[in-house]
Amino acid sequence: MFAGIISDIGVMEDVEAGRNLRHLRIACSFPAKSIALGASIACNGICLTVTAAGELGKGSWFEVDVGAETLARTTAESWQEGTRLNLERALRLGDELGGHMVMGHVDGVAEIVAVEDFEGMRRIELTVPQNLARFIAQKGSVALDGTSLTVNEVEASRFSVLLIPHTLKATTWSGAQVGTRVNIEIDLLARYAARLAEAVNAQEKSAAR
Repeated sequence: MFAGIISDIGVMEDVEAGRNLRHLRIACSFPAKSIALGASIACNGICLTVTAAGELGKGSWFEVDVGAETLARTTAESWQEGTRLNLERALRLGDELGGHMVMGHVDGVAEIVAVEDFEGMRRIELTVPQNLARFIAQKGSVALDGTSLTVNEVEASRFSVLLIPHTLKATTWSGAQVGTRVNIEIDLLARYAARLAEAVNAQEKSAAR
């Protein structure tokens, strides 16, 4: 589990592309000794398992495998050497939950349709697949490329978020522009609330027959 609080920006060092599997090597500033084999690291919001790791200058590198399902559902299929990624280590028992509960299970891809900069901040408007739009609520939480953000406004399948100067500095969002595709994970609570509502509606319809 993650909190959507980005702790480092990684850089794609190498991509080995297979038919249904991609092997990736990512450089980061995490201490090499702190990266255990089998550990989970969220890369642009995708929970991936470390298969190898080592020292790289003052930082480190780690390797992960990305399967066909993840490639089809996320932006990972477009990652290449030099791609910058938001990284977050998995939460440990007792860690502060500074953002919201993020599982690292990406639901789909959203696309940026408008960007507005003002007073060091950035307002970004995105469009989301119709099947996910019902989970996006004003003042609710959403994880975009692994970053925990608060939804400002919602209209049909479009919604906006506001990025403060710290977030722009600490993540890859400073490079966001119109047309950029980002991984989206809907809020876990919104998912269960919607499922509960569906179950209640189904029971009411069944009782009315």
